[in-house]
Amino acid sequence: MTEHLGGAVIPTGFDVPVEPLRRAAHYTGEPGCIAEARAFAARFLQQLRTEWCATVDGRADGELLLMVSELVTNADQHSDGPYILELEGTGSAVAVSVYDSSSALPRRFPRDPERVGRHGLEIVHALASEITVERVPVGKRVRAVFALNR
Repeated sequence: MTEHLGGAVIPTGFDVPVEPLRRAAHYTGEPGCIAEARAFAARFLQQLRTEWCATVDGRADGELLLMVSELVTNADQHSDGPYILELEGTGSAVAVSVYDSSSALPRRFPRDPERVGRHGLEIVHALASEITVERVPVGKRVRAVFALNR
């Protein structure tokens, strides 16, 4: 069995731990921030393809950008300050974390096709393989893990 210190192992003939690709961006909440966050995530996926040789198909591109949009939109609408989008990826998954200044934890509403709005967290739950929400010293962090290969 190969042991490593928290990194993924790339099959190169050597068992070498490799750190995930990590990028973060800060947004003020000004108009256009959600589009900027989507563009940031699209560039991140391209870097993941290049630096990790990750196989990311069109489905994953669209679904990950949708997840980023929903999480950033929630931070934009429900916090009184700036927010941070943090992406961490390997060849198999991308973790999307959004930090905002509100300590109120998000509520997931039951499915209701007649409800207008408030479907963001429902969408994220449908796309993510894992979701965690935690309070941090200046607000909260919502983290969703997206599997690239399903």
